[in-house]
Amino acid sequence: MIRSLSVVLLALALVGPVSAQAPEGLMMRVDRTNDPQDPDNTPDVSVAPVAGGFRVTTGPAVMLWREDQRASGNYTLSGRFTLLQPSSHRNYYGLTFGGRNLISENQRYLYFMVAQTGHFVVINRIDNVNTNSIVSHTEHAAIRRPGADGRSVNDLAVRVGPTRIEFVVNGTVVHAMEKAGALFDTDGLYGVRINHVLPGVVVENLAVAPM
Repeated sequence: MIRSLSVVLLALALVGPVSAQAPEGLMMRVDRTNDPQDPDNTPDVSVAPVAGGFRVTTGPAVMLWREDQRASGNYTLSGRFTLLQPSSHRNYYGLTFGGRNLISENQRYLYFMVAQTGHFVVINRIDNVNTNSIVSHTEHAAIRRPGADGRSVNDLAVRVGPTRIEFVVNGTVVHAMEKAGALFDTDGLYGVRINHVLPGVVVENLAVAPM
C-alpha cells in the first residue's frame, strides 16, 4: 500500500530514494532556490497517493522519477496535472524527459511545464547551474487556468517522432521543433517536475507509449 510521505529538508539539495512510505522505487531530487527575491516559503515537501498517481506539495522545487521509467526512440510521454490551489505567483509544473545523471551534479534533462497564468516553458537542464531555454514564458490559450474553485486540469504530452518533437496541451500543439540539429537527446529517464511553493499538484496517468 502507498502511504503519504512528508519530508523536512535540512540541506540545500536532497537526491535519492524518497522513502519506503512513498511509491516503490520513487526517486526525488530537491532544488532549493538561490533567489532571495523568490524564496522557498517552507522547507517541507510532501508526496501522497491518489488514484492513478500521486499528489505533490512543495516547498522547494522537486523532480520525481523511477529508475525504470525510461523512454527512447519515437514515443509519446503524457500525464494529467491537476493544480488544486494556485501559488502566490507564477510557478511551473509538468513533464521531464531525456534524463540522465539525475543523482549527480551533471544532471541533464528536458522539461515541459505549464503555470497557472496560462504560460508554458520548454527548458534543457544542462547541469546543476546551467539551463538552455528553448521556449521561455510563453502564453497559450490551450492552457487551462484556475477556475473559481482554484483548480485547473491540464493534459500534457511530448511527442517525439522521427524528425519532429511536439509539445501538446489538452490536445493542442503549443510548440514544435525539428530534431535535426537539436543540442539535446530525448532518450533517457522521464518523470515530473513541480516547482517551488505550489500548494498541491496531482499527477495522474504518467505513461509512455510508442509512436
